[in-house]
Parts: sequence; structure tokens; C-alpha cells
Amino acid sequence: MPARNLAVVNPASRHGATARHWDAVEARLRDALGGDLEVERTRGPRDAARIAREGVRAGAERVLVVGGDGTTSEVVSGLLAADLGRHAEIGLLPFGTGGDLARTLGIPRDPDAAIAAFVAGKSRRIDAGRVHYRNRAGDEVTSYFLNVASIGASAAVTERVNRSSGRLGGTAAFLMGSLATIVHWRSPDVTLRLDGVLVHEGPLALATAANGRFFGGGMQVSPEALPDDGLLDVVVIPDVGKARMVALLARSYRGTHLAHPAVSLHRGRTLEADAEPGRVWLEIDGEPLGTLPARFELLPGAVGVIGAG
Repeated sequence: MPARNLAVVNPASRHGATARHWDAVEARLRDALGGDLEVERTRGPRDAARIAREGVRAGAERVLVVGGDGTTSEVVSGLLAADLGRHAEIGLLPFGTGGDLARTLGIPRDPDAAIAAFVAGKSRRIDAGRVHYRNRAGDEVTSYFLNVASIGASAAVTERVNRSSGRLGGTAAFLMGSLATIVHWRSPDVTLRLDGVLVHEGPLALATAANGRFFGGGMQVSPEALPDDGLLDVVVIPDVGKARMVALLARSYRGTHLAHPAVSLHRGRTLEADAEPGRVWLEIDGEPLGTLPARFELLPGAVGVIGAG
């Protein structure tokens, strides 16, 4: 019989730390699961989607993501694109740089505690997001996410952080990446419509399509978001100048930036973002994957997550 549990391991996550620590963690995981475990390692970008899809089709009922938010997004994309969201549940062993989805869901970053939460088997169904956008080659593609997709400066920050050496921890890496990005930032013109209603038109610093509360290694970008309320939280920050961007960055760690008069919060099911093709980047769960125009859609109760609070 095929293993009920499939671990999808991204050895490159946290700048290679996962590869260095995985053998010891795997031994503890196998012991906790009584040996009922198959392990597959990713070999490159988007490989996690294939592994999850093929594993569930072969009989896996629980998919444990060993990596970061980007790896989780790939696994979710593999399952939902193949209409397998009801055939398996996912768990998280947070080994990524940011670990922001785990923060929202209350899943511990300590490997032993995360393993215990997974083995306990408590499941919670949460929403997912679907994004139609253009990839780096200009082709129209679709991806899925559980945490946050965003437009503007955040995409430039994730690009910078992903190119970094990894010597800094997740929070410090995103903070330094954000400050470096702001220095050179010029807000592009973007039009945003939420459920058909115009919510922004003009220069944009940042906009979210948020299912979770955190991104960027602990920034509470959408502090009121609930992953199972059937709505996207769309936080819009227009062009406010570099000094105010730094001030809002500082406030985002406490989630108090929503009180700033320039910042607005909207909730809905479908966000359409338009801009000059190829000019404005978006990021999906910490990965800068493509550009506008884009369409973000909320899929209620699409995924079951094991160990979520």
C-alpha cells in the first residue's frame, strides 16, 4: 500500500538550511508516524506542484510541506489545479525564510512541535487564492496561494531577499530588503477594481490580496485577515513618498498602519489589477512570479490544513 503521508521537501529553502538539517528531522518524523511516510525532494522551481499532484493521485492523503511559503504555494497549486483539494490535506514544517503562513495559522516553527501538531491530525479548512497573471516570459499563467499575494514594492523586496546570501534571519532579511527597495522605489500607475468597484487608480506603493495576516518575515500587512472568512483583505497604500513608506513599514510590524489616513482596507472576492503590461510585478507567497495585468480570486474552504489553530 502507498504511504498515507507524503513529505515534500525543498532542500534549498532557508538558503539551504533545510538540506543540512533534514536527515535528523526525517528520523524523528518517521518515528512519530510509525514509518508511514514517503519523502520526495524538489529539484527545481515548480517541482513541488508535480510531486504533490502525483503523490495524491498515487494514494497519499496528507502532504507535509517541508520548506517555506513559496513551497506551500507550489504544493497548493499542484493540488488545486488538478482538482485534488478535497482528496488530501496539507501540513507545514516551516523551514522557509519568512514562515508567515505558519504565523497566521498558529503552527510552531520548532520542528518537534510542528511534527507533534501534524501527528495529532487536527484539521481546519481554509480559503485559498487563485491568481491569473503573466509570467516572466509574458505568458498567461495561473497560480494558487494560501497566505498573501501582493503588488508593487513587496515584489521588489522578495526578489532582493531571494537573491541575498541568507546570513540574516527572515525578519532582518525582509527589513533590510524593504529599506533598500524604498531608497530606489518609484510608484507605478495601477488600477484596482474589487468585485467590479474601483478602489484605486494612480501611483501605487503596495496592494495586497490577503488571506493571511503576515508577510515579509512578520509584518502584519493585513492584521484583520481571517483565512476562513471567504474574503480577500485588500490593503492599498498609494504613493506616499519615501519617508512615509519607511514610517508605514515600521508600523506594519505592529499592524497599526491601517490607521494611517493614506491607507485603505477593502474586502471582497475578486480583485482585478491593471497596469502597463510587463511593468508592475506581483509576488505570490513570497515569490516574485510575474507581472500585471492580474486577477486574484478567493476560493472558499478550498484546502484542509493539519495542525492549524
